[in-house]
Amino acid sequence: MDNATLATLISFILILTGIAGMILPGLPGALLIWLGIVAYGFLNPNVHWTITFFLIEGLLALLTYVVDYLATIWGVKKFKGTKAGAIGAVMGMFFIFIMGPLGLIIGPFIGAVMGEIIAGGEMRQALSSGFGTFIGFLVATFVRLLLCGIMISWFVAKVIATIPNKVLPF
Repeated sequence: MDNATLATLISFILILTGIAGMILPGLPGALLIWLGIVAYGFLNPNVHWTITFFLIEGLLALLTYVVDYLATIWGVKKFKGTKAGAIGAVMGMFFIFIMGPLGLIIGPFIGAVMGEIIAGGEMRQALSSGFGTFIGFLVATFVRLLLCGIMISWFVAKVIATIPNKVLPF
């Protein structure tokens, strides 16, 4: 197996796993997609892309993680949660280490509710704040999919641009 084939295989596996990670909580989807892009670029001897491309792709991947936190906080605030609810929701994201992937969905909800109650809020408001984290999760998932779609589309466009014309049948 030559290096170009190996690069393609490794890249395909990482990107496919990354796409699954965009939907399944617990897998670092954007990171895996970025690693697949980097693996292809550095392992394939026929590719000569600039470091700027890899850095921008890396920034897009990083942005997906920032979106997770910001969307959770936005969801709490949109449903009239307090700062305590937002802090609880972000802390609840660490439930992934206790509950596994399900903890990434349930954790922020529990954290927001607990934060509101500890701060002296009423149960109705605490549950509303918790529901906001779920809405934030859905928004974050959509934005993550969008950003990763941009990453993959740009990557595919660059791959297609590097294919010599004589290889294509049209």
